[in-house]
Amino acid sequence: MKQILEKARAYCAYQERSQQEVRDKLYDWGLHRTEVEQCIAELVSENYLNEQRFAIAYAGGKFRIKEWGRIKIKLALKQKKVSEYCIKKALEEINARDYKRTLNKILESKSKEVKETNPLKKKYKVA
Repeated sequence: MKQILEKARAYCAYQERSQQEVRDKLYDWGLHRTEVEQCIAELVSENYLNEQRFAIAYAGGKFRIKEWGRIKIKLALKQKKVSEYCIKKALEEINARDYKRTLNKILESKSKEVKETNPLKKKYKVA
């Protein structure tokens, strides 16, 4: 159990992880339910595992690097079984001005791709 806990600490220290990711990894390593929950509790108490910190890092990274929108980020976090509270906090961390700037950039590039002469049809296709 001590070795598994050390391995889990290294796994969490490498990058931010959700509790569900760690839980799945512990099951993959052959631990049973009670051992997994003990391990998770230990990692949370030692601050190796923090759902809110994970959600903020995940949302920020997906927004900055992959230019995901709020809805896509929210769905991805729900898929990782992150709580609604943490999802809300993570989405609040995304700067509204940066979000708008990114959206405008995506709209401009999409507008250049769409080959339509009628302005109304072009606007509809871009949207």
